[in-house]
Amino acid sequence: MASPTMTGLVAGSHLRNELQVLHGNEEPRPPTRQSVSKICRVCGDEIGYKEDGELFVACYGCGFPVCRPCYDYERSEGNKCCPQCNIRYKRHKGCPRVAGDAEDDGDDDDLDNEFQMKVHRDSPDHNHVVAHSENGDYNPQQWQQPNVPAFSSFTGSIAGKDFEAEKELYNNEEWKERVDKWKARQEKRGLVSKDGGNDQAEEDDYLMAEARQPLWRKVPIPSSKISPYRIVIVLRLVILAFFFRFRILTPANDAYPLWLISVICEIWFALSWILDQFPKWNPINRETYLDRLTLRFEREGEDNSLAPVDVFVSTVDPLKEPPIITANTVLSILSLDYPVEKVSCYVSDDGASMLLFDTLAETAEFARRWVPFCKKYNIEPRAPEFYFSQKIDYLKDKVQPSFVKERRAIKREYEEFKVRINALVAKAQKKPEEGWVMQDGTPWPGNITRDHPGMIQVYLGSEGALDVEGKELPRLVYVSREKRPGYDHHKKAGAMNALVRVSAVLTNAPFMLNLDCDHYINNSKAVREAMCFLMDPQLGKKLCYVQFPQRFDGIDRHDRYANRNIVFFDINMRGLDGIQGPVYVGTGCVFNRPALYGYDPPVSEKRPKMTCDCWPSWCCCCCGGSRKSKSKSKKGGGGVFGGLNGKKKKTMIKSYSKKGSPVFDLEDIEEGLEGYEELEKSSLMSQKNFEKRFGQSPVFIATTLMEQGGLPQGTNKTTLVKEAIHVISCGYEEKTEWGKEIGWIYGSVTEDILTGFKMHCRGWKSVYCMPKRPAFKGSAPINLSDRLHQVLRWALGSVEIFLSRHCPLWYGYGGKLKWLERLAYTNTIVYPFTSIPLLAYCTIPAVCLLTGKFIIPTLTNLASIWFMGLFLSIIATGVLELRWSGVSIQDWWRNEQFWVIGGVSAHLFAVFQGLLKVLAGVDTNFTVTSKAADDSDHGELYLFKWTTLLIPPTTLIILNMVGVVAGVSDAINNGYGSWGPLFGKLFFAFWVIVHLYPFLKGLMGRQNRTPTIVVLWSVLLASIFSLVWVRIDPFLPKQTGPILKQCGVEC
Repeated sequence: MASPTMTGLVAGSHLRNELQVLHGNEEPRPPTRQSVSKICRVCGDEIGYKEDGELFVACYGCGFPVCRPCYDYERSEGNKCCPQCNIRYKRHKGCPRVAGDAEDDGDDDDLDNEFQMKVHRDSPDHNHVVAHSENGDYNPQQWQQPNVPAFSSFTGSIAGKDFEAEKELYNNEEWKERVDKWKARQEKRGLVSKDGGNDQAEEDDYLMAEARQPLWRKVPIPSSKISPYRIVIVLRLVILAFFFRFRILTPANDAYPLWLISVICEIWFALSWILDQFPKWNPINRETYLDRLTLRFEREGEDNSLAPVDVFVSTVDPLKEPPIITANTVLSILSLDYPVEKVSCYVSDDGASMLLFDTLAETAEFARRWVPFCKKYNIEPRAPEFYFSQKIDYLKDKVQPSFVKERRAIKREYEEFKVRINALVAKAQKKPEEGWVMQDGTPWPGNITRDHPGMIQVYLGSEGALDVEGKELPRLVYVSREKRPGYDHHKKAGAMNALVRVSAVLTNAPFMLNLDCDHYINNSKAVREAMCFLMDPQLGKKLCYVQFPQRFDGIDRHDRYANRNIVFFDINMRGLDGIQGPVYVGTGCVFNRPALYGYDPPVSEKRPKMTCDCWPSWCCCCCGGSRKSKSKSKKGGGGVFGGLNGKKKKTMIKSYSKKGSPVFDLEDIEEGLEGYEELEKSSLMSQKNFEKRFGQSPVFIATTLMEQGGLPQGTNKTTLVKEAIHVISCGYEEKTEWGKEIGWIYGSVTEDILTGFKMHCRGWKSVYCMPKRPAFKGSAPINLSDRLHQVLRWALGSVEIFLSRHCPLWYGYGGKLKWLERLAYTNTIVYPFTSIPLLAYCTIPAVCLLTGKFIIPTLTNLASIWFMGLFLSIIATGVLELRWSGVSIQDWWRNEQFWVIGGVSAHLFAVFQGLLKVLAGVDTNFTVTSKAADDSDHGELYLFKWTTLLIPPTTLIILNMVGVVAGVSDAINNGYGSWGPLFGKLFFAFWVIVHLYPFLKGLMGRQNRTPTIVVLWSVLLASIFSLVWVRIDPFLPKQTGPILKQCGVEC
């Protein structure tokens, strides 16, 4: 993969035909030519040649591509049949016999080679072979280096770096035990001799077999944990049915309005529980094998064949998002445990801030020392701020004598680096009247934030930008898209789409990692974890993204406001992983680039139906098979909106080649179609239609057709830089499908949910990856007001989706979205509306205590059973859920509490704000102002910021407390007979108060003093409500007897 490299800032506007290089630049590296190879559909290895020079074909029936080692492995250990047609494999010359082989299978003159495991090591040259895609279509692995096969043969000798890396994972005794166990299995199968042999060769054979194994495996939840959980869910459904039968058929006549409201609320809660519960029916875990990834794609003496990755970091305002945090995120990316030439970091500055520009310049300079230090001593995490702040023994497992000295030196340099960043921040507090000026005297192009040209600056990745040890560093690119008045720039979604386009023009890696500026890489092997799925020969082409859980730093030990979202990330997401995949949560996600381009996933090749030769051909239709169907060509699955297949891609490549811009070999994108002459005659999609979808950039359109990444051949630095400025211009997306069907989808402030939903509707799958060491960590607001404001934004986005055409209730029924996945997406957009019945239900206990009425009439014995059964089933469901997920009861309880707190505050405001915004066009904002906070640990936890979101929960607490006092006082006055009915009312009132308790603590702050404004508003509302209720009192029985008058007689 080639890319332009430059050291100067390039700014320009396509609309104004401007392009200016503010500093010098360097010549780009020449583009590389890609190679092709035919790969095994089982392990991804090369399919070699036989002794006679012909391509090895395992199955003569269907020709399903399988390499020689997998063929031998299937015959010796598997079911001895072809994976596609299920016809038994015939024995080839040189292969050992197995039980069931016919006498005439193979030749009789190869007995000498029957038990030799290394027969196919001396096979002829493997370089002139053709790649085979997952669904049987020809498709090269274009992320390979020049003149190197896409996948090297695993039958060659595996030694050196890969062998040592594998052995380092175990001590000598463990390694010997593993090899001995493998030898015992091989001897039992008769594949190796029991006589002594070369130990090194035996270990090579073991590693060869290990490299052919899958890169990941699905780990189902043990049936002893999941089966009781499912049984309780079914029982709870049955109990709910009988419970509602009782509630509906036995109304409370003396409190009919309260009874009716409570029944409606309970029905809504039941529907919400169903939407939330059933997507968790089949939770799974996944386990990756990084050692196998290394054995398969990183061979000693061969070019590294791991896929390139583009990493996106988005930021808007460096004064609100501290530059030192963004710098740490960038440093953790540049220090990834991944080949440096395959990593490119793009930082989007949507505020066109010179502060961030200078911060990245300082970061690039510090990275020259930080990156080699991280890789030399293998430290974690590789964000310096968080590494040096760890309260652990940093000398553990460190044996190099120079470590302490170098650590002290790099820590001192980092402190100096922080001081320089602080100086930049202090300087940026006051903008000069003439605007910012760069170091060379050039005016900063982004002085007017909302009216500036597009800007691109490459800091690292060039031949001159090496680290202190003389090694190359990953590419670091600063991007600020063009902004002009009168254009809708679509906030973060628009910035991410700009990064997709500019990265496609400059590097075009097949995979993209999306991170927020405050989410650093906590596990340097995170990208390798994702590659275990995305580079899997069977699953990888069907994956739109690999989602990692979000983990957070700086949260208090008790997690008062459920900032960690443990229940969602460790329970709900694992449940979705067992259906069609987790939802996209906005950060910590590795994307498959074709999925963002609106292509459909590849269509799996169906196995042809079996037919017999004893009946006439016309009878095959009755038997359920057809020979003609085998010869029909399969359409490719990479279509735009289900319509763009391999033919259209080839036509477009041909049209762009005629323009004088050679893109790549026409066979590179063929999806199972043969005969170029036939395709040349029928053009199924014109160049104009492509430009309507992707925009008017020939280079970018050419890159979208390169499914495995890489840059068009014949391009140069000038062309690519000009196109990069073009694709980030403010008018590029006009009259295109960007934001509608391509890239991040517009129309909601929660663009992440909408983007993932569109991919799943097209049939893509996603995977949830939970490595033992968290892949990414970020920061979260820990004080009450900021947390509620964050939840308000999420809920508002869900309401916007609910009121749009993309609502899961009615969108995408013609697609490939699974029903349980649809239930999960429906739950993500209707949950804010639960705030209305929740608010009503939390008010009912106070009303019952103040009026002496109750929503439930006197219970019979049978009704008591249903009530007890419902409560027990709710408790059992929660306990069993914690049992299979491993979530602590404290995290589960905090989640339940904040569900009530957020529901009666942020979610409620989001519903009304969303309705006003979508239906009336009124955009309301809830401003947040802050007071001073303590400087101690978690001081921000006690920071109070006034917001109107605090009023409804405070009012509910006061109402229920007043109700409890009134109810107890009434029971004391009326004697023992009134205590029985009181307990039910008190139970519901305490249920509300206990759930709102963290909110009450947040109001009190460290000094246990509630702000006066909150108390005044809440007491005022509670008093007004109570007085109005006493004045009206709809439950007071009306007098219907005769009217009594004074008789006038003095008695």
